[in-house]
Amino acid sequence: MRMKQTWTALRALLIFTVVLGVGYPLLITGVGQLALPSQANGSLVSSDGAVVGSALIGQAFTDADGTALPEWFQSRPSAAGAGYDGGASSGSNYGPENPDLISAIQNRRSAIESLESVTVAEIPVDALTASASGLDPHISPAYALLQVPRVAEARSIPETQVRALVESFIQGRDLGYLGDPTVNVLELNIALAKLG
Repeated sequence: MRMKQTWTALRALLIFTVVLGVGYPLLITGVGQLALPSQANGSLVSSDGAVVGSALIGQAFTDADGTALPEWFQSRPSAAGAGYDGGASSGSNYGPENPDLISAIQNRRSAIESLESVTVAEIPVDALTASASGLDPHISPAYALLQVPRVAEARSIPETQVRALVESFIQGRDLGYLGDPTVNVLELNIALAKLG
C-alpha cells in the first residue's frame, strides 16, 4: 500500500513538474511573443541598428561624475541603486520630513536652478523627486519644456525647433483619462540626436 502511494505521488510530481514547470512557462512565453512581442522582449529601443535602452526603464544622460550633459534632456531622478538599476528597483521610502530626502531635493533644486537658469517656482515636482520604482523613463511635459532653451543652445538648434520636437513626443493620458501626460526621455533624445 505504501509503495503504491509513493509511486502515485512520484507520478503526480513528474506530471505537475512537466506541465507547470515546463509546459505553462513555454505556453505563456509563446502567447507573449505572438500577442505582444515588443513588450515580451523588454520594449527595447534601437538607434542606428543598435539597442540603446528600454522604453520602460529610464537612464541617466550625465558624464562619469554624474554631471548633467547640457546637450541632452535630463531624466527624472532615480533612487534605484546607483541610478536606474533594474536589480535595485525601489524608491527611497523616505517620509516628507526625512532630512535625507529634504537634502536631496535641495541639492537637485540647486543643480536645476543652475543648469536651466530658472527660479525654484518654475521647477516641476518630477524634476526633484524620484518615482516609486526609481526606473521611470518619463518626465512631465513641463519638465521637458523647461529644458528646451538649454538643449537648443547647447546644440545650436533653434529653440522653436526643439520645442516642436518635445511637443511631438508628449504622450497623452492612458485610455484618455488615466495618469498624466508624459514624455519618454530616451525616445526624445534619440530624435534629438537625429536633428543634429
